[in-house]
Amino acid sequence: AMFPIALRLQTIDPARFRVFPISWEKFPDGTDNITISGYSPTNEIAGEHVLFFGSFHNNDVTLSQFSVMIVLLQSLIESFTLVLPFYPVGTMERVDVEGKVATASTYSILLSNLPSIGKPNRIMMYDLHTLQNRFYFHGTSIASLHSAVPSLLSRIAGLGIEAVAFPDEGSSKRFGKLFDRANFSRIVCGKVRDGSKRIVTVQDGDPNGKEVIIVDDLVQTGGTLYECALALKAKGAVRVSAFVTHAVFPNNCWKDFCVNLNGPKAIFHKFYVTNSIPTVTYNLPEDDVFEVVDLLPQIISDLDMGGSERR
Repeated sequence: AMFPIALRLQTIDPARFRVFPISWEKFPDGTDNITISGYSPTNEIAGEHVLFFGSFHNNDVTLSQFSVMIVLLQSLIESFTLVLPFYPVGTMERVDVEGKVATASTYSILLSNLPSIGKPNRIMMYDLHTLQNRFYFHGTSIASLHSAVPSLLSRIAGLGIEAVAFPDEGSSKRFGKLFDRANFSRIVCGKVRDGSKRIVTVQDGDPNGKEVIIVDDLVQTGGTLYECALALKAKGAVRVSAFVTHAVFPNNCWKDFCVNLNGPKAIFHKFYVTNSIPTVTYNLPEDDVFEVVDLLPQIISDLDMGGSERR
């Protein structure tokens, strides 16, 4: 899923980055038959700073990628960086019933026990759902947390958006300061109980007469974003757009937001997402409400926080 992004990285700076393709095949019994290039006739991986683009979009491919990472780390490399833009288990970081499995913890244990190369493995993640996930990592791996908001700010500069809205107080606390610096008005929504129902209302800020963009870390079915947009329009917002870093959209529910498909949630002027989950964003229509904000320039910038060696 991440191979096209790796190829673009090599095109941008071929003197620094070189792509080694991986063949992800299966044996007839369904087990992995993986071949990593760069090992034959000589080992070209040894001594290099290795950058691995990961996508844990389902359990099968995740296990396969762990196999590859172990081999790479056993190849006498100089350093290892895993670019994992979306950490899919980040929402499962706690349990309220004994016996439930907090997969955010189990995945972090697996990543924290990758082979040691004498220095920490860096795991780059974007807009992690709950920031305390970083403290689950220990041992051989360190979480390196980043945000896609700077990419969004670059994209919407000069478009006339005057205010940023957050679906809840938590999102406001997390992302608000990034937009305050850009002089956006801040609006906070939230759910209140109305009898047996919980409805989304505008709890702070004034959207009246403003063009507003709702910002959150991820979208599943998008119900809360939709209700937030309804509340903003009811309070006089001229136009409402949305941005999420991670477009999960299970079961292709992105179609609900498409104007051309008369989707039941087609309320947004623009719906910005990043390509952190390529298996989803490759399928989004280009002639509708969605616009994919490329995360690669931000990854390159954030990667340089750890040095600019050849990779």
